[in-house]
Amino acid sequence: MRGERIAVFGGSFNPVHRGHVALAKAVQEHGLADEVWLMVSPHNPLKPAAGLLPEELRLRWARAAVADCPGVEASDFEFHLPRPSFTWNTLGALRTEHPDKVFTLLIGADNWLAFPRWAHAEDILANYPLIVYPRPEYPLPQSLPPSVKVLEAPLLPISSTEIREAARRGEPLGKWIPAGLEGEIAEALRTYGVSPL
Repeated sequence: MRGERIAVFGGSFNPVHRGHVALAKAVQEHGLADEVWLMVSPHNPLKPAAGLLPEELRLRWARAAVADCPGVEASDFEFHLPRPSFTWNTLGALRTEHPDKVFTLLIGADNWLAFPRWAHAEDILANYPLIVYPRPEYPLPQSLPPSVKVLEAPLLPISSTEIREAARRGEPLGKWIPAGLEGEIAEALRTYGVSPL
């Protein structure tokens, strides 16, 4: 019998924003997964660690952002794995711990274009389906492997980098940040002096 389908949405969520939540909901609404797990990464090996807010804050905000979204949760699973966080290792550990579930990887077009640089990229493609969500500034190729599906949904053009840059300029963040988190996230960005890198 086919197991429950889980879309693994990995990221730094530095910080979480409305676009992350909208994307998770769109995956469910398009029938691509039964649940979406925001896999908060302590450290993405392809990004500098210096610009990251504390992982406990990023996890707490992600959980608060999806608290009212059935079937969407924020996970600290990678916090308990060797660092930095390699997706191949995470997916294997998830499959071992949850043999009754079927895992799909959810990534953005920017990550798809960088996918050849990922550790075990070919193994991931051979063993897991992928969902790629478009980003206007990262056009996807016409031809994709059969295991890769493109999420055809209108998405909010928001990035965590833009939010960090806006915070540095002292601009309000309410239009990007999930309700109830704007003040706390803005204060944390000021306190930790996170750069827009």
